[in-house]
Amino acid sequence: MSALFRCPPEVLLRSAIRQGQNLTRNAQTPKLHRCLQVSPVSSARSTHRAAVCTELGKPLKLQEVPTEELCTGQKVRLSIKGCGINYSDLLMAAGLYQDKPPLPFIPGAEVAGDVIEVAEGVTSVSKGDRVVAMAALGGFAEQCIVDEESVFRMPDSMSYEEGAAVVISYGTAWLGLTRRANTKPGETVLVTAAAGAVGLATVDLATNVIGAKVIGAAGGPEKCKVVADKGAIGTIDYNTQSIRDVVKEMTDDRGADVICDAVGGDVFKQCLRCIAWEGRILVIGFAGGDIPKIPANILLVKNISAVGLFWGNYRINDESTHRKSIQDVLGFYQEGKIKPHVGKTFSLDKANEAFMYINQRKSTGKVVITM
Repeated sequence: MSALFRCPPEVLLRSAIRQGQNLTRNAQTPKLHRCLQVSPVSSARSTHRAAVCTELGKPLKLQEVPTEELCTGQKVRLSIKGCGINYSDLLMAAGLYQDKPPLPFIPGAEVAGDVIEVAEGVTSVSKGDRVVAMAALGGFAEQCIVDEESVFRMPDSMSYEEGAAVVISYGTAWLGLTRRANTKPGETVLVTAAAGAVGLATVDLATNVIGAKVIGAAGGPEKCKVVADKGAIGTIDYNTQSIRDVVKEMTDDRGADVICDAVGGDVFKQCLRCIAWEGRILVIGFAGGDIPKIPANILLVKNISAVGLFWGNYRINDESTHRKSIQDVLGFYQEGKIKPHVGKTFSLDKANEAFMYINQRKSTGKVVITM
């Protein structure tokens, strides 16, 4: 199984790259498919461009890399048009990720593009299909090879940039809201880190698919506006406002029925103080760096539930649920109910600038590399 699905959610790891901490690494180097590693150009019949990590902690290098022959098995070759950047990509290039691929390697896991070749036995897609896909590595390139089971046809109306932004964020948000938090129409949903990729996906799905009333918390007026534009009935700038006070005021002191938290720390503590009777608090990650402790007496007194979500683990333990979450959100897009927010795009030769932009916490929604 690829590193993408073995490791913790990226929001668990944000503080590591900011503080330069070393994370615990596996005892063995992950066995990545040979097509994802960079071989000498002279050994290949043709080449294509890629942003390559040649040294941990150093800028990526734009290089001509070999175009490998399609490997045996259920493999699909894609001409990549867009690759969404996830925080795991930054961590891996910095040498801070739990799994360390051998150098040199090409980052990038969430891609959209065209099928240009399929191995014998592949039946779900054909040459020329527009698709989204999950790769182990290799997305910051003009081509990559992925497993057939990781490829999904895109709706005709979906752009490649949107395709590169939908799978991880919306899959996570959908399973969190439905399978884990059992969100119902009309309930009040509080979303922290609401201007991020998962946060905006949660706002979009809760508002426009489930029919919930969403309050989004984000850092700064510009980010709050993005959250409101996605459908939130109210926003909280947690740089200047109290989450508890605003939620209590907006709900006539009742509190939020569902809280989706990806921040942790003091933000999580404030969330516990404004949750409704029989509410559910969904733990998605700890972007703030601090992992909070939950006082069990609060769970008892208010009859509330605390549940966690690691979407990638469904790929290992319940593959049908994982696939269905992706198929569901693609279907919602086809029906015109949702629209991924692509905050900014960078060309392949500007991949390092894209990393810097995310590290400076300027981004909203998903940042996408375009080819």
